[in-house]
Amino acid sequence: MTRPIHLFNTLTRRVEPVEPLSPGVVTFYTCGPTVYNFAHIGNLRTFLFQDLLKRTLRAAGYEVRHCMNITDVEDKIIRDSQRELPPEADNAARHEAMKALTGRYTQAFFEDLEAVGIPQSAFTFLPRATEYIPQMISLVQRLEAKGLAYAREGSVYFRISGLPQYGCLAHLDREGMKAGASVDADEYEREALSDFVLWKATKPGEPFWDSPWGKGRPGWHIECSAMGMELLGERIDIHSGGVDLVFPHHENEIAQSEGATGHSWVNMWV
Repeated sequence: MTRPIHLFNTLTRRVEPVEPLSPGVVTFYTCGPTVYNFAHIGNLRTFLFQDLLKRTLRAAGYEVRHCMNITDVEDKIIRDSQRELPPEADNAARHEAMKALTGRYTQAFFEDLEAVGIPQSAFTFLPRATEYIPQMISLVQRLEAKGLAYAREGSVYFRISGLPQYGCLAHLDREGMKAGASVDADEYEREALSDFVLWKATKPGEPFWDSPWGKGRPGWHIECSAMGMELLGERIDIHSGGVDLVFPHHENEIAQSEGATGHSWVNMWV
């Protein structure tokens, strides 16, 4: 027997009842840390809220399947992990350096969670992004097949013009957005300045994976989409993260384009 729970939905800006797609079972995805440095108290506030929400749902009688990712490949991680390597270092050495950095900060993060009463056993899934590169590549290919992604010089970009509801979570006025206001207009070969990268072609001195578009690595926007859809299914009940991720938080756009959102989706950003 479950008791009713009502939450504020960031998308609709209303308090709404939680209506899981599977009665009695809530699928819950939370954006985890990017492990290039130590977490600070502001980061931990987000994780404490997510843990409180999960405990509340369980106390109300729901089974909660909770997935929190570990982002272990990203620009800052590559920057900090590769700086001591010589230019001639091979790809295996570059991956090892990245793994050493992220392993150290991942362990520190879990120790911090334990200190505030959140054990690793509280999570159903704790995926690391580097363990799901094939799923990310497959998802990018699906978006390409739908005409929602396109390749340029070994990189792949999401075509936001193909998604009319783009920016709905942040309630953006797309017509009033100023092109080039926050990006270097000459840096990227894209159809539109607001298109964002899904797969990045490798640059000298960077670790890489092989892909249909050449050597490269995932853009962080595709990572949570692929992990969440792989582990929780293509439709998720609750998605939560820090308020700074409301926009630009493109994984929501990717998920919507793949039909991953449903009537019971509750976006919560704290």
